[in-house]
Amino acid sequence: MKRNLKQIVSVGLAATMVMSLTACGGGAKETAAPEVSAELPTIDSIKVGEDYQDIKAEIKVLTDRTDVVDTVYKGYAEQFMELYPNITVTYEGVTDYEQSLTLRLPTGEWGDICYIPTSVDKDEFSEYFIPLGDYETLDGIYNFCTEKNYDGKQYGIANGGTAGGVVYNKRIWKEAGITEMPKTPDDFLDCLQKIKDNTEAVPLYTNFAAGWTMGAWDQYIGIPATGDLDFMNNHIVHSKDPFAKRDDMTGPYAVYYVLYEAVARKLVEEDPASSDWESSKGAMNKGDIATMVLGSWAVNQCKDSGSTPEDVAYMPFPISVDGKQYANSQGNYSFAINNKATQDNQIAALVYLKWLLEDSPIYEDEGSIPALKSEPLPDVLADFGDTELVTDNPALEGEEMLFQEVNNESEVGINNNDYPDCEILESALYGTKTLDELMAEWNAKWSAAQESLGVEITQ
Repeated sequence: MKRNLKQIVSVGLAATMVMSLTACGGGAKETAAPEVSAELPTIDSIKVGEDYQDIKAEIKVLTDRTDVVDTVYKGYAEQFMELYPNITVTYEGVTDYEQSLTLRLPTGEWGDICYIPTSVDKDEFSEYFIPLGDYETLDGIYNFCTEKNYDGKQYGIANGGTAGGVVYNKRIWKEAGITEMPKTPDDFLDCLQKIKDNTEAVPLYTNFAAGWTMGAWDQYIGIPATGDLDFMNNHIVHSKDPFAKRDDMTGPYAVYYVLYEAVARKLVEEDPASSDWESSKGAMNKGDIATMVLGSWAVNQCKDSGSTPEDVAYMPFPISVDGKQYANSQGNYSFAINNKATQDNQIAALVYLKWLLEDSPIYEDEGSIPALKSEPLPDVLADFGDTELVTDNPALEGEEMLFQEVNNESEVGINNNDYPDCEILESALYGTKTLDELMAEWNAKWSAAQESLGVEITQ
């Protein structure tokens, strides 16, 4: 039976995670929205600066970037309104974005453009959002379209993308006596120990209290941990015990081992419950924090948060597969447009979204992989050297929803919320469960879901 993971997490947090400040609230799903008018244009057909100059609308854009909503993002709106003076664009910064949007989307009264929260499954896109165009067409123009298409229609376009790796302060790593970048989990943990022994910096900052930052660990269990482009969308659903420990310390277990051991060995902040995301960026810049496991999108935010941006750098996640390191390239949150907005607002939102994706300086400002496939990679990835940067292959035809079905049915919650990673941290912090015990529980849940859904085990 398919269940709302946000409801599951809310119960779990109330019962077992009293110290967590995560964004895992519940919210009921709404019935399907009315059909979109055939007169609505597709985003690829719009010529910005030429089309729809007569449209008059006031549109609102929701964002999780509360730190720049009244400065940088306001500036984007002002630039656009010089081209389209009849369209007024305002931004709303949303704290606890995932929880808030899960509750607000079904009402339809949330605005015009938002990021699709992770709680919305692919087969639910049409309940909340308009199709932006045909998947095959838009996939030739924009990066990461595979993530937000369903039944041949594209419902979201990623706000650029990131590569999976680790943000670090290279001055602190050098002061700790580290001369070579780690390529295995144990090498990485040894480096963290050296930082603890030889500097005053926090070796690894978990940002536990923010919640969503913990969910970042799930992004590394696919390509970075396996080198397998089919792992996340095809192989994991057909695998027996995908979370089991591998002899070569690759795979999902190896990723969670890094988190568990760093906490158990006290190589993280003293009180994870009182960690603070916004101040952590400045602390990374200053050198009070040595390392954070986050996507490459975080690098520029840390660089912009202090006077020593040259100290902030980015390394591949420390797992090697047959001696080679891999990094996954994936989309950030995807922009989508409210299917309950008026048609004029939907058209105005399409025009603004196209301008933002193709003409604004957002990707240069944020140091992320641009939405347009024709644009070059950001400078922040220049130091990845021999690391292979690749993207997950899509699911096989007919199995587009299978990962989400197994993931939801099992209640493991990979990439759906931060609860699994918070559970690992708390188990390591309090010594309540070993990592082997946790992974055995996840495997049992995964197997039960596979059996319940009739999934064939081929791996």
